[in-house]
Amino acid sequence: MLTEGHPAPDVSLLNQNGESVDIATFRGKNVLVYFYPKADTPGCTQQACLLRDARPQLGDAVVVGVSPDKVPALARFHTKYGLNFDLLSDVDHAVAEAFGVWQEKKNYGKTYMGIVRSAFLIGPDGTLRNVWYKISPKDTPVKLLDALGLA
Repeated sequence: MLTEGHPAPDVSLLNQNGESVDIATFRGKNVLVYFYPKADTPGCTQQACLLRDARPQLGDAVVVGVSPDKVPALARFHTKYGLNFDLLSDVDHAVAEAFGVWQEKKNYGKTYMGIVRSAFLIGPDGTLRNVWYKISPKDTPVKLLDALGLA
């Protein structure tokens, strides 16, 4: 598990348009990297739409969502809900593992590996400002705005 004050892991993945996005290019800005289990499911849709709606209040802060979905699924999700930030495809879950969010989960008695919904605020210097493991969809924008002093 990552903690505040540590350097953020490198993130370089394809976005919903198949373009490479490297988080390091956003140095000098606050960046929210949030992990969600699956595009176009109820909780993930709620979280994405709440972040979309909060985006105008965030100034120059950057938001990126990461899931194990393939690029075409991200493109459909992005377009369907008019999202105003990139969604990144982590099909091999290497970035999720680096952030400690690829974990064993249980659902209806079945045990499997998957994304634990989490969010990380990376400061302008590339270190973790805030770490929120097991965050709820509705709390994501609230905690982000509070951490940025915009609540």
